[in-house]
Amino acid sequence: MYLLGIDIGTSATKTVLFDHSGKPVSSASAEYPLYQPKNGWAEQEPADWWDAVCETAKKVVSGIDPKEIDGIGLSGQMHGLVLLDQEDRVLRRSIIWCDQRTGAQAEKLNELIGEKGLIEITANPALTGFTAAKILWVKENEPQVWAKTAKIMLPKDYIRYMLTGEFATEVSDAGGMQLLDVPKRRWSEKMLKALEIDEKKLPKVFESIEISGKVCKKAAERTGLAAGTPVAGGSGDQAAGAIGSGIVKSGAASCALGSSGVVFAVADKPLIDPKGRIHTLCHAIPDTWHVMGVAQASGLSLKWLRDNFFEDVSATAGLMKVDPYYLMDKMAEKVPVGADGLIYLPYLMGERTPHRDPDCRGVFFGLSAAHGRTEMIRAVLEGVAFSLCDSLSIIRELGVRVDFVRVAGGGAKSALWKQIIADCFDCELRTLATDEGPALGVALLAGVGSGVYNSVPEACEAAVHDCASILPNPENTSKYRSFYELYQRLYRSLERDYKALAELRGRS
Repeated sequence: MYLLGIDIGTSATKTVLFDHSGKPVSSASAEYPLYQPKNGWAEQEPADWWDAVCETAKKVVSGIDPKEIDGIGLSGQMHGLVLLDQEDRVLRRSIIWCDQRTGAQAEKLNELIGEKGLIEITANPALTGFTAAKILWVKENEPQVWAKTAKIMLPKDYIRYMLTGEFATEVSDAGGMQLLDVPKRRWSEKMLKALEIDEKKLPKVFESIEISGKVCKKAAERTGLAAGTPVAGGSGDQAAGAIGSGIVKSGAASCALGSSGVVFAVADKPLIDPKGRIHTLCHAIPDTWHVMGVAQASGLSLKWLRDNFFEDVSATAGLMKVDPYYLMDKMAEKVPVGADGLIYLPYLMGERTPHRDPDCRGVFFGLSAAHGRTEMIRAVLEGVAFSLCDSLSIIRELGVRVDFVRVAGGGAKSALWKQIIADCFDCELRTLATDEGPALGVALLAGVGSGVYNSVPEACEAAVHDCASILPNPENTSKYRSFYELYQRLYRSLERDYKALAELRGRS
């Protein structure tokens, strides 16, 4: 018997079939485009996600009887806005998590609710990336679209709707909309009233382990899944990745190195940073919350560097049949700690932790004629590590115990990057025997919902295992401490100039 995990990511959808021990049986992924019609904007077509789910599901279940799947879990990129009309037609491209157009709308949220009130209700300050600001943007800039809106969804919940016909969400992903009362784990009447949003336009909220629907006949025909297969609430990608990494109790934290970078730790109560530097959301475990910091452009920074400066390395990697990032790692290994005095600020898409600044942008500081591409690689790896350090430092400041950090995601394939992060964190890093991340996490949630496991910790005990440990190098840790202090000062030095540049861009 099997469990299925479907993760609707930013660059691709990944679908994985697992046995009950958490071992992957088969997997498939399908990519789709990201549209950036203006600087700072980011959109995707929901139909592309659904096509990718259908394509990957068919491939994954082709070798088994789909009736042997006990449950399906859904994970997805958080905060994206999907709008449907009364005939269930998508009204516009989804404005996704990394879109930064909503600075004015985030300020309006502060005016309507007050910063203190927002933090008390939603556990977070007004954020450009969260869904509420996107809704306000559509209301103000596309009133004809808003007038037709009958349903408001998140990316994974659009897939749920297509898969089951059920209009539903769950607490971990809904908490990132800034419409949920996070301590009470339900829609906030005060937020909906202030934003003039009819609750009927919002889905029913489930706990992540609850069964939210079953695969309908029409979806079964397109996906190859069996009609009637239970679909659990699932979770947003970060909580799902944490479950897939076994982050279910205090002392354990995770670091996800994907397009964005996330440091995540568990809390048994809604632990809120009064300064709003990190996010507090509902965890995918009932009566549990989590704190997390988000670096907007972690893996995205390295991808940007590869795509724009390393076409020849990518071509060579193709001939050698290795990953281009492997060759870039080998180049960066030759550069000492501190990248020969080159510091990178990874703000290609603005930032969320700790600055909440949609206008800040990437910087190479200290660039000289002596520097080349190898130093740039090392600087990017270190700059992202410094950015993640910001998150871990705040989590520790709030009193959360962190004994070790499990690292996962595409960036975790880099031995060099993991060592840099361990040195910067001054903390043990652990890697997983099987790194299927969010797909495994939601498959385990579906296993709890369908009765395969009695609880989420029991599911993780059966399926999540460490394979290696990376310890910090004390000498490197000491060196990085000084570079990190300079890194932190650079943002403060540039903060006003970022705003000035944003104004100039707006007038050009």
